[in-house]
Amino acid sequence: MEQLPAKPRHIAIIMDGNGRWAQQRGLPRFEGHRRGVEAVREAVRSAATIGIPYLTLFSFSSENWTRPKSEILDLMGLMRRFIQRDLAELHTANVRVRIIGEREGLDADIAKMLDESEALTGANTALTLTVAFNYGSRAEIARAARRIAERVERGEIKAAGVDADLFASALDTAGLPDPDLFIRTSGEQRLSNFLLWQLAYAELVFLDCYWPDFNRSQMEAAIAAFQARDRRFGGLSKRSSV
Repeated sequence: MEQLPAKPRHIAIIMDGNGRWAQQRGLPRFEGHRRGVEAVREAVRSAATIGIPYLTLFSFSSENWTRPKSEILDLMGLMRRFIQRDLAELHTANVRVRIIGEREGLDADIAKMLDESEALTGANTALTLTVAFNYGSRAEIARAARRIAERVERGEIKAAGVDADLFASALDTAGLPDPDLFIRTSGEQRLSNFLLWQLAYAELVFLDCYWPDFNRSQMEAAIAAFQARDRRFGGLSKRSSV
């Protein structure tokens, strides 16, 4: 009996298209973001049901601060409500919440909520939900380089000892496996400064649907595309007899 291809262990998603979804329907952008939060809940439920142990979502980019102030306030309000409403349910479902990104400069109440979310769910084991909030991959890589440089200056390590594994341990995602599958909704085909180091060998799937329309069937379609790929990691094809 032929063995089914393995499912991805870690899925990373850029949740794109909330504004365009709303615009198509003559609705304010806020409604698109609100419906996007519903899609987040659906994605978490789907990952847990399908058996994906790691899910990472790009929630708010460090570049998003350039958006209109009213939209930023709406997004921050949605983040607050999501934590207040969903954290207890996530904890009950044995979901571990992890936040990556820059905390400095955030409103004090949001920073506190993020800390409390991680503290409450830190021992959970069913699914690790990582939320990239106020996150940019280039800034993350620069922070990692600075942390390593400081250790070299203190004499804790030698420059010759800096390798890929040590560098990965200094990233925000330290301790997480690299994503196997990257999904971006809305039809855009860019990484947009998201997990540039970690996505080195991920399979990339770009979906035409806007994020508010993302559901389990969309996730399963992306997983099926992943399972059809021949992942070589720079080596020879496992499917080749040559």
